[in-house]
Amino acid sequence: MSETEKNATTQPEAAAPEATPEGGNADAKTEFSGTSLYTGDLDPSVSEAQLYELFNQFGHVVSIRVCRDLITRRSLGYAYVNFANTADARQAMEMLNYAPLNGKPMRIMYSQRDPSQRKSGVGNIFIKNLDKSIDNKELHDTFAQFGNITSAKIMSDGSGVSKGFGFVQFDSEEAATKAIEKVHGKLLRDKVVYVAPFVRRSDRSADKDGKFCNIYVKNIPEETSEEDLKKLFEEVGETTSVAIMKDAETGKSKGFGFINYEDPDAAAKAVDKFDGHAISEEKNLFVCRAQKKAEREAELRAKFDQERKERAEKFAGANLYLKNLSDTVDDAQLRELFNEFGTIISCKIMRDPAGASRGSGFVAFSSPEEATRAVTEMNGKMVKGKPLYVALAQRKEERQARLKAQFTARTGLPAGLQPGMPMYPGGPAVAGNQIYFPPQVGMPPQPGMYPTMMPGVRPGAPGLPQYFVPMMQGGQRQQGRNRNRQQMGRGNRGMRMNPRMNQGEQVNPMAGGANNVPLGGGAQEQVPQQGTASLAAQLAQASPDQQRIIIGEALYPLVEAVEPAAAAKVTGMLLEMDQSEVLHLIEDQAALNAKVAEAMHVLRQAGQAPEQVADSVAVA
Repeated sequence: MSETEKNATTQPEAAAPEATPEGGNADAKTEFSGTSLYTGDLDPSVSEAQLYELFNQFGHVVSIRVCRDLITRRSLGYAYVNFANTADARQAMEMLNYAPLNGKPMRIMYSQRDPSQRKSGVGNIFIKNLDKSIDNKELHDTFAQFGNITSAKIMSDGSGVSKGFGFVQFDSEEAATKAIEKVHGKLLRDKVVYVAPFVRRSDRSADKDGKFCNIYVKNIPEETSEEDLKKLFEEVGETTSVAIMKDAETGKSKGFGFINYEDPDAAAKAVDKFDGHAISEEKNLFVCRAQKKAEREAELRAKFDQERKERAEKFAGANLYLKNLSDTVDDAQLRELFNEFGTIISCKIMRDPAGASRGSGFVAFSSPEEATRAVTEMNGKMVKGKPLYVALAQRKEERQARLKAQFTARTGLPAGLQPGMPMYPGGPAVAGNQIYFPPQVGMPPQPGMYPTMMPGVRPGAPGLPQYFVPMMQGGQRQQGRNRNRQQMGRGNRGMRMNPRMNQGEQVNPMAGGANNVPLGGGAQEQVPQQGTASLAAQLAQASPDQQRIIIGEALYPLVEAVEPAAAAKVTGMLLEMDQSEVLHLIEDQAALNAKVAEAMHVLRQAGQAPEQVADSVAVA
């Protein structure tokens, strides 16, 4: 029996008594196995004290142990009770087996020290199609006439309702065989029961050789009874059980059920013959092999993945992704916008559960050539006051691979690596690397908290210290911060603010360094490369939301140096562009200036430019 086997795996250790019978020889030890009782199906609230008070009525109890979880100390639902002699143990089992304790009937049997019999499955039988009113005691009493029963259990759900099947373990194979011969196919509470030897899940052949006995039937008319269904399906072979699922409250049919055959060939014939069978004028039966939920989910998942793959291959190069759409654009307007470029297979605006537009969508053309022409003509076009972004649709895996390839090509380093980058926050920097300043305790990370090398300092250059310029004290602190921001706008983008600046602390140089570092003009050419490597490494390891924040932190000071009054709005507009294009703007000051000017032009046309910018334009 599955649960008995599971519980029994811990019996040799848990059942060890605290005291042994007199005469601790081998024979006494063998006899003691008849004095140890396994008590299962216990309520979690049952304690050792309750069990002692209950079992001590029948004789001297040597020890009691309720098995508990090692971490939570919650009861596992079973215990071991050790008596001083076998007679007391036998009397306790006979009198208390299936007796209720804290509202749940106990299931008591002798503790088996040798697990080989349990694992072999000898004497274990499986019974199904049981009436749900049959409990453990009635099952035990029904099969007790065929031999000595070591365990009998009805399987139930989480609420304690019978699942309609159970297991009985005999102490011999002969008793189990006799029970199968006498009870199989007989009526028990007006239901024909199925009795067979227990077969482990791993040994069942239904999924191995493609054969099955259990079939699933749906579209059953509400007026059809189990007898009508049994009569219909026994045209192809003998059935062992027929069950129509019913509502627990109303008792009405749910329209589906299960039929089990004795012969797998008969089950296969039933599927072939009755699938699509017109059982009434309005309904046709659906019949297939019964599957477990996990098996169905795996099959459906594989089917959907295959369909998605085929759909992606079919529309490869012809499916477009659009974003930065106005919230007022609907599917019909989107189709009208792209209709001139070719035959549109489908177009859709993505919406949230409330039905509001997400500002993005997809348009699928009949050929890649049409899609390419649409990208060329529509990308960057103003639609309802917003620049439209149009690109070929890509799966998430493809986008990540493309970004990594771009970072590698741009920096010459594998994605996620850069010179001088510690492997973890606060990690030591090796020779030739810059110093890493972790955030102060209790201080949330701020933009620019992760510094890189000072402009003009080549990482690892011999004779040069690897540190930052000492921070200014007192009133000079704010001026120094403003100058740093202005320098970043003029191209010194490799510099980051030291988090200790806010506290007015001075960074001590590493041993062997000088206090003043000359900033050579030729060395500044390496600053964009160093800054790009740092940014690329951070992006490769960040989530999409984090990537946007990282790029925004790097882009904002550059935009602020060009258009201080409208820096926030312009940065937001630029972040709507493709990530690779934004990275190009960070590297190329001329391209950034052109895009900022274009964004300001759009803002002025829309009347959203800041007042001081609009005033300056009017005066000019």
